[in-house]
Amino acid sequence: MDCKHSQEMMSAYLDAELGAADLRQIEGHLASCAACQAALAELRALQDQIATQATRHAAPEHLKHRIHAALQAERPRQADTQGQRSRRAWPWAWINLGLAGAATAAFAVTLTLYLGQPSANELVEQELVASHFRALMPDHLADVASTDQHTVKPWFAGKLDFSPPVYDLAAHGYTLVGGRLDYLQRRPVAALAYRHRQHIMNLYVWPDAGGRDSAPRAGTRQGFHLLRWSQDGMQYSAVSDMNPQDLAEFARLLHDKVAQSAAQ
Repeated sequence: MDCKHSQEMMSAYLDAELGAADLRQIEGHLASCAACQAALAELRALQDQIATQATRHAAPEHLKHRIHAALQAERPRQADTQGQRSRRAWPWAWINLGLAGAATAAFAVTLTLYLGQPSANELVEQELVASHFRALMPDHLADVASTDQHTVKPWFAGKLDFSPPVYDLAAHGYTLVGGRLDYLQRRPVAALAYRHRQHIMNLYVWPDAGGRDSAPRAGTRQGFHLLRWSQDGMQYSAVSDMNPQDLAEFARLLHDKVAQSAAQ
């Protein structure tokens, strides 16, 4: 058996539809062919993903009635000759072909819709960029405008169910501008505004349900740079049009400040 023949039979192999002879042939080929083993693994992974995540569609009632009526109309009245049995087989073939075509079309539409859905990470980034853009509008950047962290941090008390860490990093070129309440991921969050040279950065902070520290993960969306990480039970998401190196330096400085406070 060659690879072409093997891969043509893989779907039937996974669905346990092969006869004994074909089964022995394809299993013998798979045992010695790394390329077909990889192709089988990909097909099995796709099959598992579809089985667990694809939407299933039931046939509409009117289609059921039409098929039932067609079967009733073609039900054999006599069974005396082979020719009659052959002619009666044709309606079944066409019905099966039609159902297979409808099922294939429904599956293709479902798979296309599923693959076209944005991931959870993409949805979070969309929310962050939209909030950052709104904050850049006049009088939207801060509800409490102050460069003093001891003024901004207490302002959040009673407005959130957590206390966000607030630090002024002006000595390093990142000046605290103020803070405000925002809403992301279906919950209120703290938004802290910083200025670095001519650039504004918004830092969003909220509790991390996972509770595990994670290294900064960079992203770019609509011309803005994003950096997201978790530390000491909090999620941090920074958004700005400053260059990625400056954004990463801010994240490092803040990470050190949070770690120092936790150690005290």
